[in-house]
Amino acid sequence: MARRPRPKLVTLSDAAAERVREIMEEKGAGYLRVGVKNGGCAGMEYVMDYVDAPEELDEIVEDNGVKIVVDAKAVLFLLGSIVDFETTMLHEKFVFRNPNQTDACGCGESVTIAPAT
Repeated sequence: MARRPRPKLVTLSDAAAERVREIMEEKGAGYLRVGVKNGGCAGMEYVMDYVDAPEELDEIVEDNGVKIVVDAKAVLFLLGSIVDFETTMLHEKFVFRNPNQTDACGCGESVTIAPAT
């Protein structure tokens, strides 16, 4: 019996990859690190950082020319997510498009995420 293909852990839109590469060059970082943490009124918040090396249990993905490390504790929460970069007249920000997200607070700072099955 053939196994179904595993969805890519995290991907970057072209706009997000371009902005991440700019920031990584400015900071001299080698990796984009993504994860989630408990917080906010909806229960969880997305986190991003720029790091020189992955931690021991991090998952490593390369997408759109960017090396991404995913916090091991966040893998089931982020599976299949797309990180995008939005620019409007009022803001520029990274946005997670996560198929596991079930709700978000009114201000958009925190989310409810169910682990992937």
